[in-house]
Amino acid sequence: MKLVEYVVNNWAMLLGLAWTHVVMVVIGLALALIAGIPLGVICARNEKWARWILAAGNTLQVFPSLAMLVLLMLVFGLGFYTVTIGLFLYSLLPIIRNTYVGLKEVDKSIMEAGRGIGMSDVQLLVRIQLPLALPYLMAGLRVAAVIAIGVATIAPLIGGEGLGREIYAGINLRNNTRILAGTIPAALLAILADWFLGKLQKKTVR
Repeated sequence: MKLVEYVVNNWAMLLGLAWTHVVMVVIGLALALIAGIPLGVICARNEKWARWILAAGNTLQVFPSLAMLVLLMLVFGLGFYTVTIGLFLYSLLPIIRNTYVGLKEVDKSIMEAGRGIGMSDVQLLVRIQLPLALPYLMAGLRVAAVIAIGVATIAPLIGGEGLGREIYAGINLRNNTRILAGTIPAALLAILADWFLGKLQKKTVR
């Protein structure tokens, strides 16, 4: 089979592309967590701000991924950092929204009990609200991870690397083997990320 032969002959290159793909996605998700969780907390504390923040997140989410990356390229130039910023922006909404929903779902009686024993707002957030909202946050992270892995495949169009390089090389050369050599690992990464984060989510529920 041509695909197996190609993978055997080029496994080191494909592994390097897969690693770059994963690094871009992980950095984008990490930045989204750093920014998205505080924004979700702000949304839960202030409904007026929530409308504006979620509306901005929705706008970013529905913006075509290629158009977004091209606009970022005009500002930040070609390459790795532009792709990472794009993945960060695309990962924000699921994390903000799920943090917001998770915090809103915390039982009010638990909050009152925490206040009754003298907890401050920060202590309530760190010790009660965020731990109880963690399953929702993990669900948002799962969605964000799958989206980011998919969006990262168009990185080569703005000078990035990753598995998308094989896909677009295959398209340009009309070589189905190279297209499959890029699409199959990218799909497997998305499936593995969803499965792994799903396992973590179940543990947080317990």
